[in-house]
Amino acid sequence: MSKKPNTTIDYPLFFAVAFLIIFGMIMISSVSIYSSYKITSMQVFMWLIEDPYNYFYVKRNVIHVITGFALLTLVVKIPYKYFEKLSGVFLGITTLLLWYVHFFWATYKWAKGWIDIPLLPFNIQPTELLKISLILFLAYFFKKNIKKIRTFKQWFLPFLWILLVFVIIVWAQPDFGTVLVITPIAFVMFFLAWANVRYLTVLALVWFIWAFWIYSAGKYETKADRNSLSYITERIDYFLEDSKNLFDRTKVNSDKTYQTKQALITIWSWGATWLWFWNSIQKFWYLPEVQWDFIFSVIIEELGFIWASIILSLYLFIAYRWFYIYSKVQDLFAKLVAAWISTWFITQAFINIGVNLNIMPLTWITLPFVSYGWSSLLTLMIALWILLSISREIHKKPQFARLKRRNIF
Repeated sequence: MSKKPNTTIDYPLFFAVAFLIIFGMIMISSVSIYSSYKITSMQVFMWLIEDPYNYFYVKRNVIHVITGFALLTLVVKIPYKYFEKLSGVFLGITTLLLWYVHFFWATYKWAKGWIDIPLLPFNIQPTELLKISLILFLAYFFKKNIKKIRTFKQWFLPFLWILLVFVIIVWAQPDFGTVLVITPIAFVMFFLAWANVRYLTVLALVWFIWAFWIYSAGKYETKADRNSLSYITERIDYFLEDSKNLFDRTKVNSDKTYQTKQALITIWSWGATWLWFWNSIQKFWYLPEVQWDFIFSVIIEELGFIWASIILSLYLFIAYRWFYIYSKVQDLFAKLVAAWISTWFITQAFINIGVNLNIMPLTWITLPFVSYGWSSLLTLMIALWILLSISREIHKKPQFARLKRRNIF
């Protein structure tokens, strides 16, 4: 007689993520002071408000968090089987939204990726929704075609076409960071599903050819020849510059490396001694838009490497809980969703941290659950609630999770 599944969710996972969200709200209240005052000063100039204030982003972030919890608390009560059945619908809606931004878009930094929502204090970035909808659909696709997992024509080619279509759509926006997240997820899909290793080699070869073509297509001789892919080539070229030349204005285009230089100054000037909360210097527009991509740098500036280590430990703990769910749940769809979401979460976190430490090119990827951003927070919370719903199906008490590829079948 089989044991009944748990009726409670994975509370260690929930409280770890809740701590990150609360910590992110606190940090945004500190780092966004100047940015808030600047944007509200523009609103005063446009006669939209009477006086500027320094809590613009804090107020919106609180609304984002409360709205996210209010809307998505219901999701954890929905059996994950419904996400499996509706995975195709979710991906179809996301595809329509991705195409929609090419016609009715909100632009930011020359990228077309946001859909404004009238009368609401936030917009939607479809590429964020793609991360979760693509994971759900491909988990359904793998489960449905499990008997064909080692065939080239019936399994690998359809999978490759699905992946390439969405990579091309994302490139067209352009969104270099999302592609960097999707790619490792695809490789983990192969690793966990025990697909033919030769197909993995083909996938890697296709990826490198595609990446080299993108890099080459962005090359230009004069500014008149610059195209929509040139920003990717520029970021890679400047990243590959010798680090000792980073602060040499005669050897590096200072405009293109400004944020990277300021992030390193933020980290290494005060990381060992720290300035304590609210006392950051770099947030006063020395490091622009710090509430998004470079919030990790200011965490080190204000709270030191100790708190940065705590945040890193929390990410690793959350990854362990998600892999624990993967190793204990019985259903193949649930296993794959748990493992692939873990890969997405950890990849995005360490890409963001790598950019802050200048060990990766600039990608405009947020720090999960900490950075400001409605679409990112919404998608991550959806992923969290799906995993909490899956965690109800675990039969055994917590033990250390040992990952084995053969456990899938």
